[in-house]
Amino acid sequence: MAVGAIVAALATLMLSGFDNDSNLQARSPGGVVAKADKVFASVAPGDCLTWTKPDHSDLVELDCAEEHLFEVTDTVDLSRYPGAEFGPGAVWPDSLRLTELREEHCVPAAQRYLNGRFDPRGKYAVGLMYPSNDGWNTSGDRILRCGLQVPGLSGNPLPNTGRVAESDQSKVYEPGVCLGISQNLPTDPVDCAQEHAVEIASTIDLSARFPGGPPSKDDQDRFLEEECGRTTNDYLGGPHVLRDKTLTVFFDFIDARSWLAGSRKLNCMIGKGADQEGFAPIVGPARGRIMIDGQEPVPPPNSGRSTPTPLPGAAPLPPQPEPRPAPR
Repeated sequence: MAVGAIVAALATLMLSGFDNDSNLQARSPGGVVAKADKVFASVAPGDCLTWTKPDHSDLVELDCAEEHLFEVTDTVDLSRYPGAEFGPGAVWPDSLRLTELREEHCVPAAQRYLNGRFDPRGKYAVGLMYPSNDGWNTSGDRILRCGLQVPGLSGNPLPNTGRVAESDQSKVYEPGVCLGISQNLPTDPVDCAQEHAVEIASTIDLSARFPGGPPSKDDQDRFLEEECGRTTNDYLGGPHVLRDKTLTVFFDFIDARSWLAGSRKLNCMIGKGADQEGFAPIVGPARGRIMIDGQEPVPPPNSGRSTPTPLPGAAPLPPQPEPRPAPR
């Protein structure tokens, strides 16, 4: 609930990020990368690939148990495409057309590959590897590879281990991880000493509380308000820390599509709502000294409770006991 709108916006950014050439995973064929071309030509669904160079000239296939960047889900041969759009002499498709091809071929391929259990809001995103301009025009290369990868907002996929079908697709991070900030929204993990939007306090598994079908958002909210409050206080060392640093607990919810794909976990996050929308930049770990928008937080007076204005849809902070008069 707490960052429902914000997390949804973040997911949109991740997917739309694939509209540029780097995230569509272009490769550059030619004499210096003949080995990489051979690898690319031989892979099949279920194979995993990795590389370190921007032109993919060191592309290698490896066991999916090892750290990799791309898991192949399908092959598309554009030379068999109806009409002359991709025939000999055809113009190399631009990034918009490649994005359309990804949506047309690779999104359904991901669902088939995972037997209908792909979480569109989860850890993985649909990717596409395609020929470079030179490969298209000089070598007549028309092969596309659909795949799954962990998207990074920096423009490059993030390393992953294990097959997607055997992994929990829940988009969660370990406690203590900080997510960077760009345009008031969370980005990729960064050192907490750098500016960030939120810090992960805990991971909540909803499967024990909701063993059946997808729970309603309201039911999730009620459960997570209590659990995130409790686990965040444990993480910080007491409820006074959250109060004194004027921070707020945020959490998302799992929609029916994600639930049916098998995702059950969510993060409890600590952050500070910006004056207008999104998050304010924080520097420093929440369990240490922090700066919010370049200023040290001012604790509220001991005689009362002061909380920051929550974001739209933000979960309230855990209820605190009313102050009691001192014994006489």
